[in-house]
Amino acid sequence: MRPSQAIIDLTALRANIQQIRTYASSQHLMAVVKADAYGHGIVRVAQAIESCVDAFAVSCLDEAVKLREAGIQKPIILLEGFFHPDELPFIVEHHLQIVLHTPFQIEQLLKATLPKPIDLWLKVDTGMHRLGFSPEEVQTIYSKLRSHPVIGQAIIRLMSHLACADDYQDPKTLQQTERFFTLAKSLKIETSLANSAGIIGWSQTHGHWVRPGIMLYGVSPFSGRTGIEEGLQPVMQLKSALISVKHYSPGETIGYGATWCCPENMPVGVVAMGYADGYPRHAPAGTPVLVNGQRVPLIGRVSMDMITVDLRTQPEARIGDPVILWGKDLPIEEIATWAGTIPYELLCHVCPRVRRVEII
Repeated sequence: MRPSQAIIDLTALRANIQQIRTYASSQHLMAVVKADAYGHGIVRVAQAIESCVDAFAVSCLDEAVKLREAGIQKPIILLEGFFHPDELPFIVEHHLQIVLHTPFQIEQLLKATLPKPIDLWLKVDTGMHRLGFSPEEVQTIYSKLRSHPVIGQAIIRLMSHLACADDYQDPKTLQQTERFFTLAKSLKIETSLANSAGIIGWSQTHGHWVRPGIMLYGVSPFSGRTGIEEGLQPVMQLKSALISVKHYSPGETIGYGATWCCPENMPVGVVAMGYADGYPRHAPAGTPVLVNGQRVPLIGRVSMDMITVDLRTQPEARIGDPVILWGKDLPIEEIATWAGTIPYELLCHVCPRVRRVEII
């Protein structure tokens, strides 16, 4: 059996929920589990924390149905709403909540024949300029929904998304916050604005509902910081093993393109982990890897199924020795920086062929 594994620590996941509660103790907690819970397994994660949270957020109907079929009973919010009116009967059947962000959705919802109300979230664009209605449109839309004989009986809440909350110096977060809560006050409805960065760094964004995403999984939303520094525990450890150890002479080159040249007689290890597993292809030479718990540098190009590492500081390393690509002792934030990307992408790209192993 190929040794690549993603160890999913559900104890760490639950500990992160408790840490989130220290940041936002009085708010309702909407756990974001879209994109297969950022690569951790949507059903696994939801079942592990259902008793600790107030709702789940997903991107689409397929993700929501998967949770319902797994027995999840807590409210589920579709962050992108519905894409076609044919989805509305399934949304009603599975007791889902929808985010409305376009006139198309409003028109189709008002025309639909619904057997019962669907709880709604109106998304307002306070400055992200991605999805949502302008603040000036929201009052009219809200009144229109409230006047509908069926939809008017639903719970309607207000939502927005922060564009720059991961930067403590950017004034845009305060501008968005003021715009959002001024509107919410006039409507007198419940609110959700804070993402992970908002939860940690901007208490004024918390509102009634907070939406932790990346921090659930033990990762900091702030550049230059780690989840451990925020009091969080990494949930995923990407693990493999050495499958070859060979010795090479000075001047011999390693891997595709012959981009790395041995400066002396040295041992080189091959690890069963590559970009087909989700390890970043653009991770450069020097990116740290743990072999037997000790840091060694990646050398040569990342291949589809393998990477090569410099074992000069681990001369006793042998085939089968454990390798950690990221986890508790090697922050994923650091690997993302080396690879010129963000931890979100690394987590989401861990492929299905990497076996998930749960720690309960």
